Amino acid sequence: MALAPPPLTGAARRKAADALAATLPPLLVAADRIAATVAQGVHGRRRVGVGDSFWQFRRYQPGEPVGRIDWRQSGKTEGLFQRETEWAAVQTAWLWRDASPSMDYRSSNALPTKRERGEVLLLALASLLNRAGERVALIGGGAPPATGRANLLRLAAALDHSAPDDGTKAVPWELRVPRHAAMVLLSDCLAPLEEIGQSVAAYAARGVRGHILQILDPAEATLPFEGRIRFEGIEEVQSALIPRVRSVRDAYRDRLAAHQDGLAAIARTAGWSFAIHRTDRSPEAALLGLWAIMSGATTGRARW
Repeated sequence: MALAPPPLTGAARRKAADALAATLPPLLVAADRIAATVAQGVHGRRRVGVGDSFWQFRRYQPGEPVGRIDWRQSGKTEGLFQRETEWAAVQTAWLWRDASPSMDYRSSNALPTKRERGEVLLLALASLLNRAGERVALIGGGAPPATGRANLLRLAAALDHSAPDDGTKAVPWELRVPRHAAMVLLSDCLAPLEEIGQSVAAYAARGVRGHILQILDPAEATLPFEGRIRFEGIEEVQSALIPRVRSVRDAYRDRLAAHQDGLAAIARTAGWSFAIHRTDRSPEAALLGLWAIMSGATTGRARW
């Protein structure tokens, strides 16, 4: 009869955990850390619906089914109250990050590229959804929606092995998702508004609920450069030499603001949400804000 191995000491457990972590994609390790931080302040999806977990009591309204009245609670106070349970239906979320060349930009080596930030947010969001028991799929990833740790590893591998210039467009125009699914787009959204609008409208027409997070480098948001600067073209855009950057800064910021107003209008018309995130700001704040929008806790346009 074989003897059971002795229990691991604290140092041995830490060594085993470090060895396991070393086998995971670095992107997933970073995403797990961000998701764990946000999860500490997240308590369920907090939506009314079919489920077993009690959420709250609210006053009974004339015309509602009498069977929903909680007579015990109503007997303790004046008026009639009904019990609401927390929404617990499993959903499917389709996630996408822009892999176009412009996403590889960063203005400082101390910052992540826009693509790096988008990918870590995608995996962190997938981790949160996984904890909620929801199925997740990568748009264009080739694998069906699934839940569980194995699915997170597949998502991380798919992101890690895709080439920077893999032909992905600035919006997932030709990549279809099922009707009435939830979709999250992580992109710098610098494509023409008409192109983005056509794509969003096509998805919305099929009942897809969507959330757009624009990811920008801080230099793209403020144009802080001084003096004579040559800006190299990306994605078929010609390079431009600006003799005095300060002279065009206000016009640039106005044009960016108009573009963002257009993105917000596209999302609003489709019944989607739109938010802006800068790579010099906390990824935890962006993830928490995106989670709040997806769960219905907040709506409209936001900046993180």
